Amino acid sequence: MPLLELFLSGGVVMWPLLLSSLVVTALILERGYFWLKIYQHQDLFIRQVLALYGTQPKEAIARLRAHLQFPLARIFLAALTLEQGTPDDFRLALESAAQAELPTLKRFNTLFDTVIGIAPLLGLLGTILGLMRSFAALRIGETTSQSASSVTAGIGTALISTAAGLIIAIATLLFANLFIGLYRRQRAAIQSYCGQLELLYRQYYRQYIARAPRG
Repeated sequence: MPLLELFLSGGVVMWPLLLSSLVVTALILERGYFWLKIYQHQDLFIRQVLALYGTQPKEAIARLRAHLQFPLARIFLAALTLEQGTPDDFRLALESAAQAELPTLKRFNTLFDTVIGIAPLLGLLGTILGLMRSFAALRIGETTSQSASSVTAGIGTALISTAAGLIIAIATLLFANLFIGLYRRQRAAIQSYCGQLELLYRQYYRQYIARAPRG
């Protein structure tokens, strides 16, 4: 059976299933590109910034400003641009900036969950509508082989929408779980790198207080 004929035989619910599959595919590609950039370049960049901050704080801040595409760069800048903040102020700025970045890291997770739940239900609805059409065409008391084969073919066709809905839901679930795993790893990395930066800032702050003139 040609692909177009197979699609049309699934009934009207195949159109929202097609739309959801196209939307999910686009979002999967966007999220895949987003996480690929982070895990290819961000860790090395942040380690270089941490090493640089110990000796050249201003140069480290300048490098962060040049790489705002990284979530950790934006988090670091929010704290490092404080005007002589105390260590407690610095920690609060880091925590606030990290919380502000979480929605970016979790973007589209709700939509993925919605498609995972809705796609099988749409497929089941299409199957039910197809079965209703098949049995409506069957006349009571009619037992010819042609009629029975027609109903059997109608039932097989009606199951296409269920199969399509399950395929979309399963594929979306696999990628959604992958992105959730990457999000959790990124949260752990944010906590680790922010802790290292906070320690460096505390050392810098103690040196600044020791050198400040006392009146």
